[in-house]
Amino acid sequence: MAVSKWSNVAVAVQSAIASAKTITAITKASEGVVTAASHGYSNGDYVLLAIQGMYQLDGVVARVSGVTTDTFELEGLDTTLFETFTSGTAQEITFGTSLTTATTVNASGGDFDFIDVTTIHDNVKKQIPGLPSPGTFTMDLMWDLADAGLIALKAASDNQAQRAVRFTFANGQKVVFNGYVGASGLPTGGAQDVVKTSVVITMFGKPQVYAS
Repeated sequence: MAVSKWSNVAVAVQSAIASAKTITAITKASEGVVTAASHGYSNGDYVLLAIQGMYQLDGVVARVSGVTTDTFELEGLDTTLFETFTSGTAQEITFGTSLTTATTVNASGGDFDFIDVTTIHDNVKKQIPGLPSPGTFTMDLMWDLADAGLIALKAASDNQAQRAVRFTFANGQKVVFNGYVGASGLPTGGAQDVVKTSVVITMFGKPQVYAS
């Protein structure tokens, strides 16, 4: 059993994103295979997907595996029951900025709305799950205006831009996601306490987790 702790956790923030590569097909398979001519990716690269049709992949940050010249696999992503792909793009992400001042991390969201499907013939209400609310990470950071991670997140917030973020735990397990950032950069705290600032990231697409 792999036990993760909030200790020795590396937080990497997107520092660059490459130009979009056109995707012409994605298979329905235990690991979806993407066709993108001369994509240039290598195993272990991370790509941001913008997908139509197979909407389950839209906004997802996926890790590349099984690379050939014109295809690659979406590591750990079972697309067997996904909708049919129609069009899309992939953009390689560079995680070149480290966030080094986080003191707390809280996750929320993912709660489902339920849709009432009760008919006049029923004597007990029926409902089916609808859409989940977006996942959100809220972090308290030490108020260090020289911290590269805080600078990057504040810039994303000011420009209402998306950023990809990756948590890597000491045991190698990873969480990676893309989202919109809210970071005022304002200091908070109490008397004789460390000055902190708050950052919130709302996911745009589903997060992905990897065992190593």
